[in-house]
Formats: sequence, C-alpha cells, structure tokens
Amino acid sequence: MTPIAVKDLLEAGVHFGHQTKRWNPKMKPYIFGERNGIYIIDLGKTARLFRHAEQFVMQLASEGRTLLFVGTKRQAQDAIAEEAQRCGMFHVNQRWLGGLLTNFTTIQRSLARLRDLEAMETDGRYDALSKKEIARLEKEKRKLQKNLDGIRHMDRLPDAVFIVDTKNEQIAVDEARKLRIPIIGIVDTNCDPDQVDYAIPGNDDALRAIRLFAARIADAVLAGRGVRESATAEQAPVSDGSDGSADSGRSSGEPLRAQQRPLRIAAPPAPGQPVTAEPTPSPQDEGASAGAAAPSTEPAAPAPV
Repeated sequence: MTPIAVKDLLEAGVHFGHQTKRWNPKMKPYIFGERNGIYIIDLGKTARLFRHAEQFVMQLASEGRTLLFVGTKRQAQDAIAEEAQRCGMFHVNQRWLGGLLTNFTTIQRSLARLRDLEAMETDGRYDALSKKEIARLEKEKRKLQKNLDGIRHMDRLPDAVFIVDTKNEQIAVDEARKLRIPIIGIVDTNCDPDQVDYAIPGNDDALRAIRLFAARIADAVLAGRGVRESATAEQAPVSDGSDGSADSGRSSGEPLRAQQRPLRIAAPPAPGQPVTAEPTPSPQDEGASAGAAAPSTEPAAPAPV
C-alpha cells in the first residue's frame, strides 16, 4: 500500500497539538513549532513513523494474528467501531473494563454469560419467569452488550492493540505493557511516547484525524490478510497423478490424502502402500541361472560315424 501523504495529514488537521502549557517534554522531538499558544506537530516525522506502524500491522495480519482497536472518547467511538468491523478485528469503543487484558478469564465468563442471556430469548426460558425477572435480565444483557459487543468473538488475548489517545486510555496502556503486548498509539503533545511501541505523533481529538488513522490501520490489516491468502493459495498441494510416476496408476477410489502427496525427490511410498523388496538370489542360483542362459562358446563335438 502507498505511504500516507503529508498533504492528507495536513487536511485532516493532524498537525494541531495541545496548548503549550499542556505538554509532555518527551514529545519535543516531534514538535515543529508553536503558533498562537498551540504546538504544531512535525508531519514529516508523523508520516515516517506511521509508515513503520503500517508495516508492522501488515506483518501482523499476514501471520494470521489479531489486533484490538481501542478508542472510548466520543470523537473516536464511531470510527473505531466501523474500521475494526470493516477489517474483521476486535474493538473497544465504550468503557474500558478494568482487567480486560490482565484478567481475561473473568472477561470470558462475562462473554459466556452474555451468550447465555441472548439464548434465553429464543429457547423459551423467559416463559417461566416473571416480568420483573425478565426486566432485570434484559438490563444485564444490554449492559454486557454495550461493553463487550466488540470483543464477543475474541477467544484469546490480542497480539497487538491500536489506541487512540494513550493518555485517555492509560489503563489499557498499562495492561498491554504488563502483558508485553505491542502498542500502536496516537500520541498528542500531552502524551508520553515512551509508553508505546509504535508512536504516531498527531492530533488525537479531531474527528477527521482519528478516522484517517483508523482507516489506514484497517487498510493495512486487509493488505496483510491479502498477502496471507495469496501465500496460502500458492502453497496448495498439486496432484501428481498424471506425470507418469508410480502414483499415476493408483485407482481413483483411494484416499485423497494418498493421491495428493507433495512433490519431493525420491518420494517414499504413499501411506498404506506396502514396500516389497526383490529377493536376493543365492550364489548357487546365480550360477545355475547363468549356466542356463549363457550360450556355450566351445565347438560342438563331431557326430559318430
């Protein structure tokens, strides 16, 4: 995929930081200057660092691993949910539940409870309950759906997380760091870039900036997944039943596993096919066979008169 253009970053307002009195000194290398009391972010460095993050995400997706999108602030909720769903990844766009990563077994129990509550509507278990009990269960179900809907199919910890506004999502950052899960984070001028593995200096408050970053990350996931699918198609086994080898005589009723063995030099017999060795002739047999087969070189004796 093509690298992100500085022009696109500029149009999305990525260069606007926070007020100069609200800044983190660790962000100084990524600040271009100051204007009207607002820090201006160096978009050249943003484009370069974002390219590194995209390459990491592509590699992640090409290996079949997972990414968790995180953005619970109002400006990020819609973009995070839409782009995560578009690329088939998980997301958290409501409240971050404490222990979502570090206490994942409890989260799995909550997910199982959510599935059970949803099944109660269809299997008739509501019929035996009172209206008050049904209302209580519906309230519990709505709460679980709101907080866990984006991770309902996440059966294990994610392999990386993409976070919008690492300062606002400090709990998520701390949990990921504790478990050594790589973090891709949009860091504004008031954030600590040392807390994330792939820092993306930029405006984490503007809706257009958030949507631009989230969409590009989703595109990187799709690109990496395409690479994986292409590699899988190229590595598919090819049948060698028509190349004149010993396998070509195998009947069509034999198992497909035996007919589609991978090509290899001096391939061993297929599974289930007996290996028969020719008997080694004894020295006496060799002599007898040679005497019977070899023509005599001595002249024939004259016939008696």
